[in-house]
Amino acid sequence: MNWSDIQSNWAVCASRLESRFPKLDRHELWKLRRSRSSFEAYLAQSHDLTLGEAREEVEDFLFIEGLARELEFERV
Repeated sequence: MNWSDIQSNWAVCASRLESRFPKLDRHELWKLRRSRSSFEAYLAQSHDLTLGEAREEVEDFLFIEGLARELEFERV
């Protein structure tokens, strides 16, 4: 999964992002959906992470969401 997949299914992914990162503000999320780098900077700031840590967290999120999507397709 990549950031464009997140953007194309933002409503669902935003909810999952909020679950994983509880300090995110829903209104800020909607503003940041177009720019991964802006989202990473906001994530770093809101969760007291370095920018590198925030990037790793986003990569982990994308990986996990990709695995979940694969499992969903296997069930069908």
